[in-house]
Amino acid sequence: MKVAPNAKPPVCRIMDYGKYKYELAKKEKEAKKKQKIINIKEVRMTPNIEDHDLNVKAKKAIGFLKNGDKVKVSIRFRGRELGHTDMGKEVLLKFAEATSEYGVIDKAPKMEGRNMIMYLVPKTE
Repeated sequence: MKVAPNAKPPVCRIMDYGKYKYELAKKEKEAKKKQKIINIKEVRMTPNIEDHDLNVKAKKAIGFLKNGDKVKVSIRFRGRELGHTDMGKEVLLKFAEATSEYGVIDKAPKMEGRNMIMYLVPKTE
């Protein structure tokens, strides 16, 4: 290992390579301990969902948000429902309002094929 690489001549130290690799692995492991792994949980609905069902799904999403996970809220449109995507957007916004105490919208509602998707992230204090 070079102690002073810019000196003339460069100063080097003979070291135990196995010990060096062990120390590096130990530092990496310590850094991994401190990081938080964020999972994405999904909640699926339909555009004509009833209020009680929406509240049940919202409670489930609140549990995920409290746990520190991202929540992907998706609405599946089937057949003629595709003509009423505005209803789906209203449902997603109502869902976001129901979970607003614990999470905020990360990505606004957006159509992806037959699904409308919105992401919620936990609120940071």
